[in-house]
Amino acid sequence: MDTTPALLAAFAPTGVMRASINLGNPVLAGRDPSGAPCGVSVDLARGLAERLGVPMEPVVFDTAGRSVDAVTHEQADVGFFAIDPARGAGIIFTAAYVLIEGAYLVPDKSPLRDNAEVDRAGRRVAVGKGSAYDLFLSRELQAAEIVRAPSSQTVVDTFVAEGLDVAAGVKQQLEADAHRIPGLRLLPGRFMVIQQAMGLPKGRGEAAAAFLHAYVEEQKASGFVAAALARHGIQGASVAPAA
Repeated sequence: MDTTPALLAAFAPTGVMRASINLGNPVLAGRDPSGAPCGVSVDLARGLAERLGVPMEPVVFDTAGRSVDAVTHEQADVGFFAIDPARGAGIIFTAAYVLIEGAYLVPDKSPLRDNAEVDRAGRRVAVGKGSAYDLFLSRELQAAEIVRAPSSQTVVDTFVAEGLDVAAGVKQQLEADAHRIPGLRLLPGRFMVIQQAMGLPKGRGEAAAAFLHAYVEEQKASGFVAAALARHGIQGASVAPAA
């Protein structure tokens, strides 16, 4: 994985590699006690910058949609996203490095007992606007209505405030919200598995895309990703298999 001037220009055209960090997914990123961004995505970004021999600057967002826009419009050089065809117009994805479960949350009194029962006429499902769950469910749900919360972090608060039927999102976030707010429960299992990948603007070229893909595969194989998940106390997510 040798670097070249062309690769450095692709990953750090300003002299600094700007990494788009989405705090809306607690599996990937959060803030440490000092307020600085931390998590597996930050660790991967830092490792890539070290490999390239350039400084890394985190560009922090609170939603996946804003993070995607930053990389698509080249306001950031790399980012961390759920692979989705709707995002592929402006971003080249690596293979997945982490698999994350998407789950449904309902009130204790809800008659729903199974994920397959969600997509029924008259049911309203809260999702974070622009999240992978929004994109997926917008394609998959045929009868239920989608209600978009401003961010993934506000999905459950929106769900409760508006008296909706279901909240959809990252299983770990929903579990935390169920502990925070009494009277809620998760439906068993999962309705989807998110393939979380790195990505860069499509115009940065095939050589940069190949370099990033190789970097991700190396970090999976070496145990780096598994160690980062353990170090940050992340449960319920798994290292993606080799591509």
